[in-house]
Amino acid sequence: MDFLNDMALFVEVVKAKGFRGAAEATGVPNSTVSRRIALLEKAVGLRLLHRTTRRVELTEAGQLYYERCRRIVEEARLAHEQLGEMLAQPSGVLRASLPVDFATVYLAPLITAFGERHPGIRFEFDLTPRRVDLVTEPFDVAIRMGGLPDSGLIAQRLALLNARVYATPRYLARAGEPRTPQALSQHECLCFPKADTWTLERDGLVIEVPVTGRYTLNSVGMIRRLALLDQGLMLLPKAVVADDLASGQVVEVLPGWQGRPVPVYALTETRLLPAKTQRFIEFLKERLAAAD
Repeated sequence: MDFLNDMALFVEVVKAKGFRGAAEATGVPNSTVSRRIALLEKAVGLRLLHRTTRRVELTEAGQLYYERCRRIVEEARLAHEQLGEMLAQPSGVLRASLPVDFATVYLAPLITAFGERHPGIRFEFDLTPRRVDLVTEPFDVAIRMGGLPDSGLIAQRLALLNARVYATPRYLARAGEPRTPQALSQHECLCFPKADTWTLERDGLVIEVPVTGRYTLNSVGMIRRLALLDQGLMLLPKAVVADDLASGQVVEVLPGWQGRPVPVYALTETRLLPAKTQRFIEFLKERLAAAD
């Protein structure tokens, strides 16, 4: 594809009416300009320029070739300028795969704020539980929580969300408030599947507590809803229950103790991201860090 660069150099020679002017305009040595134009003429099989001691002039073939090359070079310049405009003002359709409950409960207002900041972006979200294939499907980014399998994708960690124990005042008035982590085993705990042990930390001390409850479910939103209906204790990131805390519908249990941090990642197929995707990732990273 070197001939494309030589075509651009040829256009500069014609515009400057000589090799020296083209060399000054491009920063390419004069001897290199002359040699590359000669190689270009050899490649096309026709003389493109009449050379004199003072200037160069186009041959008939050179005139035709120049018109075509000039259009190609101009299109390339416009393409670069348009990409620069996209970088300055991100636009287009952002396609993202999001965790269902985390997106519904917590990400929705962040996405709204991001959309207000960048009105040129439209959104298509996939909130199904499946793990989309970023290589074969038309997604720009996937947001994931927890540990990641080795997939070969580019993972950027957005945040570490610290989980804490919460319950409604009505549940605590009925069942009593646990004063130690070990006391959790005597309470109704709203658990995820295969998570019948809660790990709590404080000041370097780590305690693992076996927990049970009537409800085992794989939905953050449903766990939150059942807790609000006084059905038990929940171990969730503060960001998920921030509104409930502010309104007094839930209170923190075992202050000072927290669960293992839950990582949140942005997954992409490549590091070469369009501005809309890069800005989205940067925005979420900033807001998630501030929230926790």
